[in-house]
Amino acid sequence: METGTDDELLPMEIEEKPPKEPPKIHRLDEAVVNRIAAGEVIQRPVSVVKELVENCLDADSTSINVVVKDGGLKLIQVSDDGHGIRYKDLPILCERHTTSKLSAFEDLHCIKSMGFRGEALASMTYVGHVTVTTITQGQLHGYRVSYRDGVMEHEPKACAAVKGTQIMVENLFYNMTARRKTLQNSADDYSKIVDLLSRFGVHHINVSFSCRKHGASRPDVHTVATTSRLDAIRSVYGISVARNLMKVEEKDNDPSSSVFEMSGFISNANYVAKKITMVLFINERLVECSALKRAIEIVYAATLPKASKPFIYMSIVLPPEHVDVNVHPTKREVSLLNQEVIIEKIQLVVESRLRNSNEARTFQGQTTDASPSCHLNKTKDSILNPSQSDSKSQKVPVNKMVRTDSSDPSGRLHAYVKTNPHRQLEQSQRTASLTALRSSIRQRRNPKESADLTSIQELLDEIDRNCHSGLLETVRHCTYIGMADNVFALLQHNTHLYLANIVNLSKELMYQQVLSRFCHFNAIQLSNPAPLKDLIMLALKEEDFDPECNDNDDLKEKIAEMNMELLKEKAEMLEECFCIHIDKQGNLSRLPLILDQYTPDMDRIPEFVLCLGNDVDWEDEKNCFQSISGALGNFYAMHPPLLPNPSGDGLNFYKKRKPFKNSEDINPSHSTGTDNTMENDVDHELLSEAETAWAQREWSIQHILLPSMRLFFKPPTTMATNGTFVQVASLEKLYKIFERC
Repeated sequence: METGTDDELLPMEIEEKPPKEPPKIHRLDEAVVNRIAAGEVIQRPVSVVKELVENCLDADSTSINVVVKDGGLKLIQVSDDGHGIRYKDLPILCERHTTSKLSAFEDLHCIKSMGFRGEALASMTYVGHVTVTTITQGQLHGYRVSYRDGVMEHEPKACAAVKGTQIMVENLFYNMTARRKTLQNSADDYSKIVDLLSRFGVHHINVSFSCRKHGASRPDVHTVATTSRLDAIRSVYGISVARNLMKVEEKDNDPSSSVFEMSGFISNANYVAKKITMVLFINERLVECSALKRAIEIVYAATLPKASKPFIYMSIVLPPEHVDVNVHPTKREVSLLNQEVIIEKIQLVVESRLRNSNEARTFQGQTTDASPSCHLNKTKDSILNPSQSDSKSQKVPVNKMVRTDSSDPSGRLHAYVKTNPHRQLEQSQRTASLTALRSSIRQRRNPKESADLTSIQELLDEIDRNCHSGLLETVRHCTYIGMADNVFALLQHNTHLYLANIVNLSKELMYQQVLSRFCHFNAIQLSNPAPLKDLIMLALKEEDFDPECNDNDDLKEKIAEMNMELLKEKAEMLEECFCIHIDKQGNLSRLPLILDQYTPDMDRIPEFVLCLGNDVDWEDEKNCFQSISGALGNFYAMHPPLLPNPSGDGLNFYKKRKPFKNSEDINPSHSTGTDNTMENDVDHELLSEAETAWAQREWSIQHILLPSMRLFFKPPTTMATNGTFVQVASLEKLYKIFERC
């Protein structure tokens, strides 16, 4: 039975659509065009910094400072000290294609400036809020103006300004949501900005660069103008990079092949890094050249083991007409004439230099101290404080930052003190021998051997037991600032400032050195032997309240005679143990040398000799050695000179005095002070003697006492409470005070 299904199959009806018209081409709104172009020129915050820094360089700046907030999205501030922007140019400053770098297309063939399109500032105004503050030479004040979408938001306002220009870009990509979301990692963007400024700092060595985060006190990049490229690399990338670099140079003047000059530094066989660092400048432009980079990587991979990643800095200079700078929106790349030939020649030079350096490898060693105790102490410290090795890499809070170096003994106050011209020669001569002095102090350690006397060993043990560990750390690592007065010196240790009693410190140091060098002294030979009796008589007269009284002269002579005979009896022991030589006639002719290149004040010999005769317990060995060492310590201590300090009120001492003949000679109108008998004439001979004595004392404190204290001194615990050390300031407390202001 047929069902007739074939008859029921009917063809489907297809609806015909009318032909689609081509899309209509229309002119984009200018604002849309500008925003699209801005997104191409300003790709990331680092693009803003690069464009602004290049503008600074075009303005002949010598100092460029960059401040960044939130990776550049919230704030980018670039300041320079260049020639500034003219007031008349401010209205068109941020319009597209406005520039001072060129005026015709042919100018591109010989362009030497960094910028030339006039698009960068305009692009910034379409994706951020731009504020410009500038002042030109000769102006009494600067001008500040804000821009948006290429035009000024208001007329330029007069304001205070420093030389140059400051441009702030705020709220970058505020109107480009997608772009802003992709740039949320502020740390990544900031690291790119730091890397950019580091590269500029290496190449432009005549310009100082700094880059820091907003609110930070320390910059993450800080370079200063220098004459050495290697010094610039060292300051930016560190000494480990700089010491493993070698110079490369190449040039070609053949017009038929290539014309260029190349100079730079490449890493040697000792340099090890996980990734390549290539800093390339072509005609002063920071650019990238993937072909050159790949060619150099091939050389290193074939020459060095383990495919070491190199560090390369190169500066290539070509005739401007051989470089096409207009091939990339952000000017990151350029096109070179005869590029393949240039790359091949540079590759051959690098390969040759690298092969020669690979013949020998240098391994950095560490010099160890011969003393095993020193090594044990270092090991113990590293175990107890494992974080110390990483302390350099950790950022130190500003309120705990130590800004001085204890290895430099120079007084910081001398930079602010006017030096007398007639003393500069003497000071330079003393400074010339400073290096030799430091060397001799370091070489002359405490003698390993000493007399086998238990009394001396007991006294040395007492010094060790009574040593204050905190003060020991302060003394070993303090920095000399200057003299606060005649007795106290300013010393800095870490973030603390101390007043230190120089007399007490030097007295105790000399005492300890006498015991340490017991029987091992060099000698100071007196030019003329001094009679002991005369010295003791001088000391006794100085102790009298009325020196002109002669009633006790006989008694004084008897005391002097008895002390002289006593010291003559002890002369053998004094010379053997303390290098104090007294001849048979009772003359003092030799004294011990306690600190190298230091001679005590010979005006204090009478007091010292009287002390030996009166105050020494000659019966008990330990007390005898202790009292003699104490007397030597007091004699050799760095007391203020007997002549008054000629600075300040002390100068009045050196003015000549002459009584007037009668009262009529006194004219109040000509009087310069309360003492009408004082003339203005100065005893220059005496004044010169005083200035020399005080200058010599301060030099000895700065260059002999302090270095010796760092090596030998063990401060007793009593010095922590008797006023020898007084803390006068603390950086942490000062910051708290200023924070409240």
